[in-house]
Formats: sequence, structure tokens, C-alpha cells
Amino acid sequence: MDRHDIALIGFGGVNRALAQIVLDRGDALADDLGFTLRIVAITDLRLGSLMQADGIDLAAVFAMDADDTFAGWRGGTAVPQNEYVIRHTTADIVVEATFTNPRDGEPGISHVRAALEAGKSVVTTNKGPVALAAAELNRIAAAHGVFFAYEGSVMSGTPVLRFASETLKGLRICEVQGILNGTSNYVLGRMEAGLSLDAAVAEAQALGYAEADPTADIGGSDVQLKVVILANEILGADITPADVERVGITGVSADDIRRAAADGARWKLIGSARRDASGAVVASVRPVALPGTHPLAGISGATNAVSFDTDLLGTVTVSGPGAGRIETAYALLSDIIAIDAKRHAALEVAS
Repeated sequence: MDRHDIALIGFGGVNRALAQIVLDRGDALADDLGFTLRIVAITDLRLGSLMQADGIDLAAVFAMDADDTFAGWRGGTAVPQNEYVIRHTTADIVVEATFTNPRDGEPGISHVRAALEAGKSVVTTNKGPVALAAAELNRIAAAHGVFFAYEGSVMSGTPVLRFASETLKGLRICEVQGILNGTSNYVLGRMEAGLSLDAAVAEAQALGYAEADPTADIGGSDVQLKVVILANEILGADITPADVERVGITGVSADDIRRAAADGARWKLIGSARRDASGAVVASVRPVALPGTHPLAGISGATNAVSFDTDLLGTVTVSGPGAGRIETAYALLSDIIAIDAKRHAALEVAS
């Protein structure tokens, strides 16, 4: 049976969840997918680095005490050596799940570039490298005969990019608009229930929906990166975050909420990208009072959704989880599955 060896760059919630899936469901996955998964490298700011070409004992990793590091393990160090591990691991797929840097995409872009140049495919949920450097990184991947996949960079485990490129193939997509941040959607929903913005944000933080610093969520910069990805991937644009007009939800008042409700409308933070009459792509992030008949108006809580305006089917809407450790880990797994299929297709063509 085929096997994919995996290197995990970053061992926070998402990559830990992927490792747990491999540990708990490895045999069942192999039966379902026709290949096995083996973790051969892990790097982490707290734990350090670990490289074992014959496979890491994941049960032992999960049994580590809170203050343990990989120092003393065979192939282990207390210091994270991300680029060294990426370039020298025996893995054929690198999973990049470090933090998103919306300014320059680093260190994620360097991690992805190093892996591709070393002849390793990459899957990531990191929005920075995809929004800021996807075209360059895809060219590097093609030049080295490997693959760069990032389904989870937009809506976690809900397959938006692959849905558009595969399921909607043959349709002309004129516009994409979506609720792409569960935190802001939850906050607006709680404001409908009478909470102030600050109280709704505090509740979202208590529930784990919002970070200690919720600026990226309620200010719209998280959605801004996702709009760039959607515009470039689905509409064939070549835009950057600077091309996306951005307004967050902090200006939506209780009076705005009440007036919209009286008209049967609901406020949503909408990320959109459309092709105008000249063929240019216009993109924005802004709060909009949607009429009740709009397909995105009924999306509540931390759920995300995207609507595609198509020429033959009209509006097609996909909704699902936009966050969560397990859900996002599934996005990584789905990209690994897609890479395996592409690799087999390439081998068949070559033969």
C-alpha cells in the first residue's frame, strides 16, 4: 500500500488535531483512502524539533508533560529548526500550520517556498502565503513537480475552493460573496439579541470564538485575506489585500441593528469579489444589511457561507464550519487526499 510521510510545521491546535486523527483513525483511513499516513517530523516553538524517518510515536508525543521538549529524543532538539527540518526531512508532504502574518506572510511563505524547492508538496491552512504569494508558490511547485494545496485557508474544512474549481466547472462565476468570519457573524447575531458590541465580543471570547485581541475578526482583516484568495483562485484575479476595500463591524450600532430588523433585514460582514463591466475584479469587505430573502441572511452563529453567482445555475450557496481544530485538520487531510490523487494521475500520464 502507498504511504505518505508527513512533516508537521507548527504543532498547535490544528496540526495536533491532524496528528490525533492519524493516531486514532490511521488504519481505517488507510482502508478508505488506499494509502497510509506516517508522521516523520514535528517542529514547534515550545517543544523544539523532532525528525524520525521511521515514524514518530504519536502516543508518546501526546503523553508528554507540559514542560517537556524533544531534547533527549532520538532525532530531537529543544530548539525549533523549521527550515532545517523542512529541507532535510524525509517527508514527501509538509503541513505548514504556523500563525498567519497578514503583513508579509512570513515565516509561512519562506516555509512553503523551502519545502517546494526541496521537492516536497505542501498543504497549509495559513492564509498569509496563499493571499500574498500563491501565484509564485504555485509556479515553484510546478517547476519541481510537486503540489501546493490550501483548501482550509478560506472556510476551514468546508470545501469552497475545490467546490468552485471541480463541482462548478463549466460555469462562469461572476461574483463571490460570503460570510467568512464566524466571530464577527456571532457578534452581530448577539447584537440582534440586544447585547452591545463589547459584550458580544466578550461572550465570543469566553466561548473560544474570538481571540484575546479580536481586531482581525471584527475589523475585517481576516476576511480581507480570504477575499483575496477567493478572487484570485475563482475569478482569476491578481489582487493583493491593498486592493480590497475594508470596513469592519465596529461602526454598526444598536440603532442600525434595530432598523434592519424592522425591515426584515440582518447585518452581516460580507466579503465579496465581482467582475465589473470592464472585466476588472472589484473586491471589498464591509457590513451589509441583507434582506431576509438573501441566501446569506439566514447564516447564524459561527457558521460561514459563500454564494457563487453563476451564469447557468444562478446563485449557489455553500455553508459549513469556518473554524475549529478538527474541522480545519480535516481540510489538511482533504488536501493530502487531493495531492495523492494528482500524484497518481501524473504517474499514469507519465507511463
